[in-house]
Amino acid sequence: MRIVDTLAEIKKYIKEKFHDNVVRVEFEGPQVVVYVKDVSRISQKNITNIAKELKKRIIIRPDDSVLMDKEETKKKIMEFLQNLVKSKEKVEKELGVTERDIIFDEVFNRVIIEAKKPGKIIGSKGIGLSILRQLIGWQPEIIRKPPIPSETISKIRSYLYQKRKEVRSILIDIGRKIHRPIVEKNIRWVRITALGGFREVGRSCLLLQTPESKVLIDCGVNVSGYTRDVCYPYLNVPEFNIEELDAVIITHAHLDHSAFVPYLFKLGYRGPVYCTEPTRDLMLLLEKDYLDVLEKEGKETPYDKKDLWNMIKYVIPLKYGNVTDISPDIKITMHNAGHILGSALVHIHIGEGLYNILYTGDLKVERTRLLEPAVYKFPRLETIIIEATYGGNEDPLLNRDEAEKTLINIFNKTIERGGKVLVPVFSVGRAQELLTFIYHSMENNLMKKVNVYLDGMVYEATAIHTAYPDYLNKEVRSLLLSNKNNKEGLPFSYDTFIKVKDSNARKNIIDSNDPCIILAPSGMMIGGPVLEYFKYLAEDEKNSLVFVGYQAEGTLGRKIQKGMREIPITEDGRLKAIKINMEVHTVEGFSGHSDRLKLLSYLRKLQPRPENVIIMHGEESKCINFSKLVYKTLRTNVYVPRNLDALRLK
Repeated sequence: MRIVDTLAEIKKYIKEKFHDNVVRVEFEGPQVVVYVKDVSRISQKNITNIAKELKKRIIIRPDDSVLMDKEETKKKIMEFLQNLVKSKEKVEKELGVTERDIIFDEVFNRVIIEAKKPGKIIGSKGIGLSILRQLIGWQPEIIRKPPIPSETISKIRSYLYQKRKEVRSILIDIGRKIHRPIVEKNIRWVRITALGGFREVGRSCLLLQTPESKVLIDCGVNVSGYTRDVCYPYLNVPEFNIEELDAVIITHAHLDHSAFVPYLFKLGYRGPVYCTEPTRDLMLLLEKDYLDVLEKEGKETPYDKKDLWNMIKYVIPLKYGNVTDISPDIKITMHNAGHILGSALVHIHIGEGLYNILYTGDLKVERTRLLEPAVYKFPRLETIIIEATYGGNEDPLLNRDEAEKTLINIFNKTIERGGKVLVPVFSVGRAQELLTFIYHSMENNLMKKVNVYLDGMVYEATAIHTAYPDYLNKEVRSLLLSNKNNKEGLPFSYDTFIKVKDSNARKNIIDSNDPCIILAPSGMMIGGPVLEYFKYLAEDEKNSLVFVGYQAEGTLGRKIQKGMREIPITEDGRLKAIKINMEVHTVEGFSGHSDRLKLLSYLRKLQPRPENVIIMHGEESKCINFSKLVYKTLRTNVYVPRNLDALRLK
């Protein structure tokens, strides 16, 4: 049966299935929300069957008329939790729930419970939720309370709660636009325009067009660029019109993929931003810091913090594997990309089987200490748009075992001679990967236990990781959810991991004679606290500087990698030179990217094999080198567009 994609037809169909139980049916973003008198009368099987028939995501909510009084509801919830853990005291101690953690949302008819162990309340196959729903009438929603408190998550939750009426209105408006009737039914074409990140690393941005839709995929900045035409995507092309934009999709939170999204809202965009929930939180953290850095350096900011928060209202978080309508003729599904927390491969399905694209963003083919490897099986696939950060002939990386042994050796030698190890890190991704590795190395006596200092945003980004164990690999998830040695939040709450609170603490670390490891942003040494440490540690040959991530052309990190051994700096208004006597090492095996051979192996095992490979996100020579390897090996169509190029795919 084919259901017409209009709200009237959908309402009619659902009322035929649920009869007098249905009170109202509405679009909220990509979802069809059904408000009913009795949720218990509707089985999950019924919902699944209707969702398949309508090809829509169906959400069931209780109608206002059946909601229990708030005080009575709170009492029933606490009784339910006490019965669950067999003790009133254990509700707070074991589940981490007090009455303050029970929040009522009358706009969406739900009661939100923040808990340290959501799984225990939800129960096997959701049985706990079902019982709770029947007890209170409200729709219970259990969210994780991070074992390491996150200021970012707390602020986002509070803000969205305050703006819940506005958010619901936004979702209804978005829903109408997504489910609008298709106009150009017999015109079938697919086109992409490269707006940034092609034959370069930075400002990734792609415009996807069909006769019905215009969608922007990623919208980042080049943090190492100094002029507007190098920093920001080309949004001044004829194809781009902010008023015609249906959706923005963000693959992950790194600034070169997400930092220009708030600018769209400054321009007047009032549409959805699709990403995973961890990406939303990390994106806000990184973008706020990006503005702070520009302001401190006296540079013009492309937007302000009100644009950031405006963006948050329009973010629609998606889970891996959920097929979601984003326009009349486009559905997307996000899958694990293995790059950083919440990073996603975006599978794009256009029309009724017309065309399928996989946009990888940044991906890691191999399993890491932190994440599972990138997904490689898809239902259909005609074109893949893939990154080539390490696509050059000279780019094969160390395998993971060799990289870890090399890094342990550097750490141990530096510590033995009484030195300090300074590691420039990206606050999101490499920092947490290293922390997991250091935890295991110290626990297994492969490294001497010394203090590991987390500076800048590293600590807050790590706290956000603790809120999303389902996005981490099985081992880290298991450890994070356990209570090993009465310690919550491991491996990230390890005893030797210390947050650097301010510049005074930083000075004490520098002045101390104790060997230590310092993880500090920025990862490419273009700003941030790493420069303050570097300024004082560089001239002492006991110390080591270790690069574990990509260093873009033109950055201080790349210059030091290439052999620069004297750095001019301004201090007290005077120019002075710092000699680099500390050891300088590069250990590439910890990168969140895969090298050319691993990328090639990914293309080989993709199911199904795509007809076209489009290469982006790499320096020009690396993109071209990788394209030659792909063509020589796979004999498929390979394209290496430049920024501003357009390609017709269908």
